[in-house]
Amino acid sequence: IAPEETRSKLGSDVLRLWVAAEDYKDDIKISNEILKRLADAYFRIRNTYRFLLGNLYDFDPEKDRIPYRDLPEIDRWALHRLQKLIQRVREAYERFEFHIVYHSVQNFCAVEMSALYFDILKDRLYTCAARSPGRKSAQTTLHEILNALTLLMAPILSFTAEEVWKLMPPGPGKEGSVHLSRFPELNQEYLDEALNERWEQIWEIRAVVTKALEEARKDKKVGLSLDAQVHLHLPEKLTLFLKPYEKELKSIFIVSSVTLHPGGKEIRAEVLRAEGGKCERCWNYEVSVGRHTQHPQICERCVEAIK
Repeated sequence: IAPEETRSKLGSDVLRLWVAAEDYKDDIKISNEILKRLADAYFRIRNTYRFLLGNLYDFDPEKDRIPYRDLPEIDRWALHRLQKLIQRVREAYERFEFHIVYHSVQNFCAVEMSALYFDILKDRLYTCAARSPGRKSAQTTLHEILNALTLLMAPILSFTAEEVWKLMPPGPGKEGSVHLSRFPELNQEYLDEALNERWEQIWEIRAVVTKALEEARKDKKVGLSLDAQVHLHLPEKLTLFLKPYEKELKSIFIVSSVTLHPGGKEIRAEVLRAEGGKCERCWNYEVSVGRHTQHPQICERCVEAIK
């Protein structure tokens, strides 16, 4: 397979990604199928960049940045996971284990970010007031992720990283090219193992809810997850654990409401059709829809946001 042929079909960065993804300690394999798989992985990483850039169009790092201590827990979890990625990738580069760089970044983009963090964050980014602390907290975290991710992949996805760098919001100390910039350093302030353990527990509970939602969708009880209300039956200990997160659970599970029921022997999620009317702005079902005379089509939260 001639490099020119691959480059003309898939681009130079996919070819570079294939080189990085192969473990040179073993036999090197290449085929059209392998290249197609790498192209799919490349577009997943590229789509991560697109999501990050698309949500930072009105963010000024100097004026809008929220201090770490004021960020919501889920944003601090994302920054903790980012530090783990920086640590793993830097060590892999130092050991010339480029395939570990590829697998680590691919997993971070597809699983930890797209499937978990970004999915939950969309509600805050798209429905909170533009200048609200919640939205600016999300953007602060996204900017950190975008900056680190672009720098980490610059040696491999050289052209894509430069393209992203030029589109990133200007900030203090930003060089004219990504290739003139230093790798991100590990930020000890962002590391929080206790917080990470709490959120690992939350992700396990979320997986149970997600499975119940899929079954309800198959049975035609609900369509979108926001059509649902969830009744979560839990052992006493887990109920106490989730109590501080009670208001956030509907955002974490991406449903219209969550009710906790203590005293269960195991985690069980009961899915019912959500009550109230559908808000035309945030798509959540709320009993407050229709109560506001000027804006009868939207919920109370959205009325506050558009004020």
